[in-house]
Amino acid sequence: MQTILDSADQPAHDAFVEKKSEFIGDACHIDSLDEAIAFVQMIRDQHPKARHVAYAAVCGGSDGRLAERMSDDGEPSGTAGKPILDVLRANEMTDCAVAVTRYFGGILLGSGGLIRAYSTGASIAVKAATKAKIVPCSEYQVTLDYSQLGSFQNLLASVQGEQADAQYTDRIVLAVVVPQEQSQQFESRVVETFNATVTPQKTGTSNRPVKM
Repeated sequence: MQTILDSADQPAHDAFVEKKSEFIGDACHIDSLDEAIAFVQMIRDQHPKARHVAYAAVCGGSDGRLAERMSDDGEPSGTAGKPILDVLRANEMTDCAVAVTRYFGGILLGSGGLIRAYSTGASIAVKAATKAKIVPCSEYQVTLDYSQLGSFQNLLASVQGEQADAQYTDRIVLAVVVPQEQSQQFESRVVETFNATVTPQKTGTSNRPVKM
């Protein structure tokens, strides 16, 4: 799966004209379907004279289930929201919303023309977006001496891990995230590097976007 990193207030954006109708595609990252609705309303507010703002959104997937929502916004049923959703499905996207705004140019496009136009509007928005691959990760808590921090940070970077949190007292307690495909190597290298004085404690799993 992959996602879009562009935020709702600065979405990925592109536009084209088909038979005098302008189609404007906007795409952003969302963490819930409620955020998708708020994003679409924001696009509507930016285009008060537009005839239609159709959209599709996909969210979730960590448990294998995706929640989807779409709207034709007054276009004939199946000619706007579904073509946008089909673009998201074809690109294996999650946690993102795409809105396609239409300024009507006076020429009817027909069902086939509308499907192609909304699909193109969604495709150019997704193409313009900053995308990230969703990577399953293992989460760890690691307790270190201050003298060990530099070596540990180098080791963490070498397995594409990230530091999520840190607490500094007489020792350092780090929360770190490591891609699952690297987690076994990470665990063994930590034990080896610090002569078994440091042992990563696994605390859970999560999904993390990694920029493509």
